[in-house]
Amino acid sequence: MNSGHKYVQLLEERAVPLTDFQPIGSALVMAPHPDDESLGCGGTIALLRERGYAVHVLFVSDGTMSHPNSNAYPASRLRDLREREAREALRQLHIDADACTFLRYPDRRVPAGRDSGFPEAVARVATLLDKVKPNTVFMPWQRDPHPDHRACWQIGQAAVQQSHAKPRILEYLIWLWELGTPDDLPTPDERKVWQVAIESVMNQRNQAITAHQSQVTRLIDDDPTAFYLSPELLRHFDPPRELFLEATGL
Repeated sequence: MNSGHKYVQLLEERAVPLTDFQPIGSALVMAPHPDDESLGCGGTIALLRERGYAVHVLFVSDGTMSHPNSNAYPASRLRDLREREAREALRQLHIDADACTFLRYPDRRVPAGRDSGFPEAVARVATLLDKVKPNTVFMPWQRDPHPDHRACWQIGQAAVQQSHAKPRILEYLIWLWELGTPDDLPTPDERKVWQVAIESVMNQRNQAITAHQSQVTRLIDDDPTAFYLSPELLRHFDPPRELFLEATGL
């Protein structure tokens, strides 16, 4: 059993079923890159939309470091492609066409706490929170092992504090299974683990993931250094459930 499977098992042993969607209500989903929304909480998004709750998705980075050396898809063209893919993924999840925002921060350079661009990023997200007024914000887990994911968490937390909205915060997991260390795991006194059953919307969720063709296929084939969500990586998202973390004591 590799470490990723051990982490899944440890969290699933602590998980409590989340079956009542009313306390979640309307939602803002913070995605560090286009595809994180579908991988991390696509099934839950589909279930929320099925129940009539509004969902707005905020894409924080432009995702252009997935193929940094492609001549066919320089950064501006790749950004446009990834945004089209994101919109198609949201269509699969039944999210309204205008219910998304692209901040377009450079991939791998999303501003974190001490960066000069951090206050501006926080202000932009706080403004969106005040506009959307979600009951719940979904954001990456605080220690998800990717710098953009951790920066996204920092921005989200600071924006919630700065905004007039005081939503519930649920954190989702992307890279813990593949890249995590024991120190990245949430401790029982730090986070409660929720589990959402997504069997009924698995096909819809999978179609949303597939919409990100530049990430799950060799659509862009002229960059040997390209990032690719291989079938092996995607197996982490095969179980018909999604896990969320929530600060304890709430």
